[in-house]
Amino acid sequence: MRRVLSIIGICLLSALAGVVSSVWMLKNSTDGRVEIVEKIVERTPALGAHFTSFEQGSYPDLTYAAENAVRAVVNIEVISEVSVPSGYNPFFDFFGIPQEQGPRKREQRSGGSGVIISTDGYIVTNNHVVEHSTKLRVKLNDGRTFDAKLIGTDPATDVALIKIDGESLPTLAFGSSDALRLGEWVLAIGSPFDLQSTITAGIVSAKARQLDVIPDDFRLESFIQTDAAVNPGNSGGALVNSRGELVGINTVIKSSTGSYIGYSFAVPETIVRKVVDDLKEYGVVQRALLGVSYRYIDQDFVDNMGEDTGIKEVGGAYVASVVEGGAASEAGLRKGDVITSIDGVAIDAPSKLGEQIGKHRPNDKVKISVKRGENVKHFEVTLRNKAGKAELLAADAVDVVKVLGGRFVDIDSKLCKKLDIRGGVQVAQVNSGGLLARARVREGFVITHINDRVVDSVSDLNTLTDKVRSIDGVYPDGRAASYVVVE
Repeated sequence: MRRVLSIIGICLLSALAGVVSSVWMLKNSTDGRVEIVEKIVERTPALGAHFTSFEQGSYPDLTYAAENAVRAVVNIEVISEVSVPSGYNPFFDFFGIPQEQGPRKREQRSGGSGVIISTDGYIVTNNHVVEHSTKLRVKLNDGRTFDAKLIGTDPATDVALIKIDGESLPTLAFGSSDALRLGEWVLAIGSPFDLQSTITAGIVSAKARQLDVIPDDFRLESFIQTDAAVNPGNSGGALVNSRGELVGINTVIKSSTGSYIGYSFAVPETIVRKVVDDLKEYGVVQRALLGVSYRYIDQDFVDNMGEDTGIKEVGGAYVASVVEGGAASEAGLRKGDVITSIDGVAIDAPSKLGEQIGKHRPNDKVKISVKRGENVKHFEVTLRNKAGKAELLAADAVDVVKVLGGRFVDIDSKLCKKLDIRGGVQVAQVNSGGLLARARVREGFVITHINDRVVDSVSDLNTLTDKVRSIDGVYPDGRAASYVVVE
């Protein structure tokens, strides 16, 4: 026992020494006995080279953030009423047995997540989680269940606001998504595969990602990319920093399978907070417009358009056109200008311009720096609403494109000449459930007037905010048609 303890003691001493160890070797002596010889050797430390000392308090402990934030993240059960065709059975028909006519209604259930942001029950989630709902049921982390009502949605950012009737509910405070740093630890909390209160961890992999995945013509995307595991059911859940603050709403998985393979994306807090405040205060999102069409200057732009535009460096937004009478036009911006910053924030990613303008409401002022040739100019721009006015929209303002339910394109001069019209908007696609579908308007129809107001282009269509009462236009074969909306 004494010899065993001696060997253990030597090994322990060797481990503490770090770079010096004792190696026991066997050697045959001249008289046939086996001798044990100790040889001192140097070796590389087992854990490699260390340049800083370990300080426990300097490394992230995510338990505080997880245990507090999880209480404010809820599971949302979505009940939708869908139509299914009635099955026709010739056997019943042969014997004269009555059969159900027309489509049948049945309930379809799906799920998602949400985050409580006020003690009286306001909950933020994704638009795609709740958009087709007929009933919403919310289950809290503590097991309590509430019916919820839909307050408002914003398809352009995929954010929605719902509410339950409660008091002293656990909440998550908003943090700052602008302050997030690459490599910073974050938590994703939600109900993937109906596993409520699931917490995963990862780091911020990138910011201001634009994926073109939100199915809206006016989408505003500037996602936070993380490698925290997110799966179906996580949508609408919380992205939380190490201080337990809400910095994003988990929204998108980039995957060929529909499940997590290493990338997930969240709507940043800057966008979420603004949309939620608008929906609570005004009942409609107050979207500010700069009044330009633009293209981010990347290497492809420089390679293909650099010679024509004189632009040789990447970065900034090239102004391709300026809306006449819009905010940028009134402030003095021109086609060919390069927007380099807004309120001091550099336009160094394709989504940056949209995100910076998206933080504001109509009538807000922003400071824009522009490179015009070799000169740098600064403008103060008063932003406007979709109707081209520097005022807030009323709660009953209508999104005409959404109400019509379709996809629209400008018509060319050749079709204008053929139909003997000044301009118009052609219906490229009719979506089910929209006003066009209910009126049985067919694809190809050219809209020339809405509510007796001239519509020469898609831009004109986007400025309309009044309730649609009448639609006038002409089909490609020259047949004129008018549709009157009857309530």
